[in-house]
Amino acid sequence: MKIGEVLKELYRVIEKRKEELPEGSYTASLFKAGEDRILQKVGEEAIETILALKSGNKKDAVYEVSDLLYHLTVALVSKGITYDEVAEELERRMK
Repeated sequence: MKIGEVLKELYRVIEKRKEELPEGSYTASLFKAGEDRILQKVGEEAIETILALKSGNKKDAVYEVSDLLYHLTVALVSKGITYDEVAEELERRMK
């Protein structure tokens, strides 16, 4: 799958977890914990991503970027911001 397809599917799965709040789901536990916890995780993962990129270890960097994208997607879903809206803004900036 390409990144756009993966992110769309990830967004869909996270929306479903938010809606259903299944027991034992890490994603559901984030939504239950609330906005502060979700945003805290985004911050933690951003720092870990920076450190991994700085280390030069590509495998670690890919892992941490994946964690960051996941937690960022949880934050976007929690705020009702879609990747299409983000894409529109990025397209606007490329002009």
